[in-house]
Amino acid sequence: MPSWRKGKRIGYCLNDKKKKKLNFQGFEDLCRKRGYEVIEIDLAKPLCEQGPFDVIIHKLSDLILESGYDSQSHQLIRDFQTYVETYSSIILLDPFPAVRLLLDRFESCRLLQDLQDQDSCIFSPPYVELSSGTGREAAARIREQGLTFPLICKTRVAHGPSSHEMALIFNEEGLGEVSAPCLLQSFVNPDAVLFKVFVVGSSHFVVRRPSLKNFPRGESARKSIFFNSDSVSKPESCSRLTELDEATLEPTPPSDNVVCRAVRGLRSALGLSLFGVDLIVEKQTGRCAAIDVNAFPGYEGVPEFFSALLNHIETLLESHEQAARARVLVAEYSLHQRAPHVDTAQESTHDADPRAPWLANSLETPKSAPAESSFFTFAVLPAMLSRH
Repeated sequence: MPSWRKGKRIGYCLNDKKKKKLNFQGFEDLCRKRGYEVIEIDLAKPLCEQGPFDVIIHKLSDLILESGYDSQSHQLIRDFQTYVETYSSIILLDPFPAVRLLLDRFESCRLLQDLQDQDSCIFSPPYVELSSGTGREAAARIREQGLTFPLICKTRVAHGPSSHEMALIFNEEGLGEVSAPCLLQSFVNPDAVLFKVFVVGSSHFVVRRPSLKNFPRGESARKSIFFNSDSVSKPESCSRLTELDEATLEPTPPSDNVVCRAVRGLRSALGLSLFGVDLIVEKQTGRCAAIDVNAFPGYEGVPEFFSALLNHIETLLESHEQAARARVLVAEYSLHQRAPHVDTAQESTHDADPRAPWLANSLETPKSAPAESSFFTFAVLPAMLSRH
């Protein structure tokens, strides 16, 4: 067993629904087979009595949302954050600020727009944020922003059962049926196919799902359609909204290059390990659109999820161990730098440095500017670590 794995403790904090959905017992069993201790965290008890933890996995979206208006939830989140900040060596999957961002569709759409500006491999459909009033009041803004009917209307909050309640709006009259806060976005014809990309650290998995059928572009007299996206895009979904009106070729999935670039951009922007992004291929143009991003999704259809998650955790633990060793070596080297100078004759007969014999014997004491210490950190030190 690698030294960095010995005695490591993985804590997790998931609600019953998430544990059941993921069948998380299977992950616990896999961890224990590899020598890890696994602890389910009880937020009703002090975390200092349940720790220490090397890694904490959580899905606290409900609690994060409730903390905005419920004092008890606010205190639980605050205590959790304080604990993690106190024990800064804990690997948290994932940081609260990034999770909070993805709970707000206004913020996630801005993120996708920024990604489009940086890399045109994907695009984000134009949208309007409706913070107050009704959609009809936003008609002028919709025209100004270049949105085209039909529009899809989504709640601002991107978590919980109500977040799946959506509407397709086909004309300005239909805008009067929606109210703020919500997001109005141009609908992109997906040929009834959605590509869900599930990310686990440096790995990702693409799963095909049903999606909405195509609708003619432009304003029409059609009545608004209200639907639940969860019931439309599940693997086993069977809905009239996913049945194409005419035969069509199967849409070509996004290329590996496009998916990799989108995932890399989002991972860099968010700093998350566990997230998903929904992609569709526009029927008319073949362009790839990113229409949603969410933290710690369900990973349905990803049989490799548990092994990918544990492999990612092990990569992080090993990196932390190497970083800790590097800090010790740099500290020892700094002490060596500050040691009193002795003449060459004395050095030739002096015993090796008892603090770090291999360090003393493998390096000359630099006699130039302090900048050489950074060369040691980035050039010499990695070679040392590979040998020890």
